[in-house]
Amino acid sequence: MSQKPPPKQFVKTPINGTKYTILVSSAKGGVGKSTVAVNLAFALQSLGLKIGILDADVYGPSLPKLLNLKDKPKSEDNKSITPLEKFGAQCMSMGLLIDEQTPMMWRGPMVISAIKTMTQKVLWKDRDVIIIDMPPGTGDTQLTFVQEVKIDGVIIVSTPQDLALLDVKRGIQMFEKTGVKILGLIDNMSVFEGDDGKKYKIFGDGGVEKTAKEFNKEFLGHLPLHQDLRSSSDKGDPLTRVDPNHEVSLLFKNIAEKIKSSLN
Repeated sequence: MSQKPPPKQFVKTPINGTKYTILVSSAKGGVGKSTVAVNLAFALQSLGLKIGILDADVYGPSLPKLLNLKDKPKSEDNKSITPLEKFGAQCMSMGLLIDEQTPMMWRGPMVISAIKTMTQKVLWKDRDVIIIDMPPGTGDTQLTFVQEVKIDGVIIVSTPQDLALLDVKRGIQMFEKTGVKILGLIDNMSVFEGDDGKKYKIFGDGGVEKTAKEFNKEFLGHLPLHQDLRSSSDKGDPLTRVDPNHEVSLLFKNIAEKIKSSLN
């Protein structure tokens, strides 16, 4: 009787020029994940870490807008790519290589090829942490990362809305099955404070914290729906960098301290 072949073993390699690789994921689109990823990166920078930011969302890249990046990355040898630098962070996104309004109509193999280019051929240099802004879902991009890149942890971002949490639970199970450590969950857009001083829980209440407890994961904290966070993102200057003492920036810093501690 023939035996079943052993399961495939994937060789995971660190991203050259970096010490730690952290994914910021949501599984569900529209929950503010990219804004969280960028502001979290600069909160980590405020703690003394040298950061890199990789926008892995091939179909809907956000990093060029969030950091007001206009230049194209250069290649000195036509094989490798030099990341752009902004505010002391090294940055890479597929959105930097194409026209802003060009739609990416690629099938899976081309997406995987693009991801491998950004993880293997970008000349990251002397970075303590690289934050990877993941696209929504649990498809080709996510599997390429978890199977081929040494990931030190993933942060999952969600609103407390039940619809978003359905996808979050799928994401948690995907990372668990692939052996990726989940550093914790963030409740984004948890509350909105109106001009009347009242706080409105537009997307529900407590769902993310409840999900963290359900799966025995750390709850990293709440982030509000705040106009200053939105306006700074539209201007391309993250709130955690431009106003580190803002009430929202301090919430990000608290989360960043937990992440730094978990890495150490």
